[in-house]
Amino acid sequence: MTHDHDHHHHHHSHDHGHHHGHGHLHGHNHAGSDHLHSHVHGASDTEKAEELQALATSFIDGFRSAEDKTSYLRLAGVPFHQPGSDGLIQHLVDAKIVSNWQIGTASPAFASRELAYMPFPGSMVSERETMTFTYVSLTERDDIDLIDVLANRLAKGDIAK
Repeated sequence: MTHDHDHHHHHHSHDHGHHHGHGHLHGHNHAGSDHLHSHVHGASDTEKAEELQALATSFIDGFRSAEDKTSYLRLAGVPFHQPGSDGLIQHLVDAKIVSNWQIGTASPAFASRELAYMPFPGSMVSERETMTFTYVSLTERDDIDLIDVLANRLAKGDIAK
């Protein structure tokens, strides 16, 4: 079921200090883990990103093959409700999986307003999938990335290592 009253809701960005959108051009140019980060302590950022990517890939594969998507989400511990910033309860209304292929990298060029663009050769083009959960209340909409859900659960110890 999708929520068709988007004009009443606004998106709240993540509190990590950077945007998770799919049109970003800076800061995330390494293939395979460009979208991933966490605040789990103890391991290197690369190790954490790889661990989260493996968990996300397994989660998405399981979700796709599950006959009962609702039960799968319940068993996986995905919350169906969360508090909004205004105190109203937000409800899970949508889960979206998007496939992306990184075909190049663009970063600021030295002494220029243009970006330095480097397309990848075919063997370096990498696919990644992202999953987003949409929560709504009468006044708000939050789109939560699966990586953030997993990183949060890992940090709390909800997921065994």
